[in-house]
Amino acid sequence: MLLAALYCLLWTFQTSAGHFPRACASSKNLMEKECCPPWEGDGSPCGQLSGRGSCQDIILSKAPLGPQFPFAGVDDRESWPSVFYNRTCQCFGNFMGFNCGNCKFGFWGPTCTERRLLVRRNIFDLSVPEKNKFLAYLTLAKHTTSADYVIPTGTYGQMNNGSTPLFNDINVYDLFVWMHYYVSRDALLGGSEIWRDIDFAHEAPGFLPWHRLFLLLWEKEIQKLTGDENFTIPYWDWRDAENCDICTDEYMGGRNPANPNLLSPASFFSSWQVICSQLEEYNSRHTLCNGTSEGPILRNPGNHDKARTPRLPSSADVEFCLSLTQYESGSMDKAANFSFRNTLEGFASPLTGIADASQSSMHNALHIYMNGTMSQVPGSANDPVFLLHHAFVDSTKYDFTGVSNAARFGNICHSYEELEEIGPRSKTCEFGIFEQWLRRHRPLQEVYPEAYAPIGHNRESYMVPFIPLYRNGDFFISSRDLGYDYSYLQDSGPDSFQDYIKPYLEQASQIWPWLIGAAMVGSVLTAVLGGLTSLLYHRKRKQLPEEKQPLLMDKEDYHSLLYQSHL
Repeated sequence: MLLAALYCLLWTFQTSAGHFPRACASSKNLMEKECCPPWEGDGSPCGQLSGRGSCQDIILSKAPLGPQFPFAGVDDRESWPSVFYNRTCQCFGNFMGFNCGNCKFGFWGPTCTERRLLVRRNIFDLSVPEKNKFLAYLTLAKHTTSADYVIPTGTYGQMNNGSTPLFNDINVYDLFVWMHYYVSRDALLGGSEIWRDIDFAHEAPGFLPWHRLFLLLWEKEIQKLTGDENFTIPYWDWRDAENCDICTDEYMGGRNPANPNLLSPASFFSSWQVICSQLEEYNSRHTLCNGTSEGPILRNPGNHDKARTPRLPSSADVEFCLSLTQYESGSMDKAANFSFRNTLEGFASPLTGIADASQSSMHNALHIYMNGTMSQVPGSANDPVFLLHHAFVDSTKYDFTGVSNAARFGNICHSYEELEEIGPRSKTCEFGIFEQWLRRHRPLQEVYPEAYAPIGHNRESYMVPFIPLYRNGDFFISSRDLGYDYSYLQDSGPDSFQDYIKPYLEQASQIWPWLIGAAMVGSVLTAVLGGLTSLLYHRKRKQLPEEKQPLLMDKEDYHSLLYQSHL
């Protein structure tokens, strides 16, 4: 009944976030290299008449790249999106979208002036109706063709430089599967040559910002598809897990008793077909995934290569990861040591921070552990467990224990001031890993590498394959600025205070020897200057008769002494 009702909503709500806008997939658009569709509100390109945006030239970053991809001009994703378009909508203020028809993350309303803050919750905290609604939304997305987006089935060269467009329709869920495939696929160099050491969303600094944007766009797509503006992706907290406790028919699908590699027939997802999983076939034919079905979801959790991934991540692993102060280091790829990003992604040990090519830990461990569709990076988003996994890597929830009027506010996180009005502070608080690191270390945006990162990963590089355009550095910010504010309500005890000042204490410890030395030198100088001042003052007093001694110091003497005191 619920699913049928959701299907009816399809005719009312437009979809809005993804890859190639349908309105820009014509030969005219491709040959003119312009993607500035009209906003339906006023009929003008980019909603210019309403002050939403305008059609402008794309300005590409000129920052040098790392050495990992030693080619130029051979891949459509280079200098994204310049191979396809060099003019797109640049939106003003709080407007966003390929035609500036949407609001930026965190803003709502007809003029995008209303702030709105949402929260992602543990899937086990959802009520049965909420959980069933989430599963129904996934199914609806899987069976609804995207109204606004299409996918290319050939390279720009295979389209004869745009004169022969090659695009297919795709459903809303698979649109995001295709994007994850496209951003991480191998490079086709021409002839039979393939370059595998390339990925625009993994193994480099952009890993966390890219997946953060991916989830935000996916949420926005479901919100518009269903009309449920409060929808957020639930997360699965896999710390210290001994098995896949979401792999049941009640949640993400149990094991098929007849074939342990398949999902149970009773699962929501047992009839789902995957796409973009035949990577070697695409490479051999020098073609792209065209979105056709390629078989069922495969999953056999726990029966994986235990030499590579002995166990799932522990709470201690996560805490060590969070203790790393450098976001990126060294070569800024999967060989980086003591890099928070590389350790969280799973290419460096969560015990030492040293890169280890023989092990897959943290984020990577979950993919390997699932032992199936999730274990192959480009096609891993076919399995809906992907969403829950990455939602935890990025962000999580707070427990408002003791908050009065809870029925009114549900489990949504609110600001400190709002909760002060409705009840006592909560004494517990949970974070996602990336968001917690951002709040613990409070890095400036300049901490994200500006140059010499692998291709597509510099701070000002536009993220593949998103249109409208977003830069990596735009998402190296707190979730509060992206519409899912975790303004937590901690107890004002010592733990909270220590967490707050910890980054400053760490910085102080690094300059402590210098501070001690400076203090000692300052003490000596103060003593010397004080002695000289006293000596000069007494000499002056001896030069005057007693009756002519001034009651106050001369102005010059006063300022001289004051200046010395400051010194």
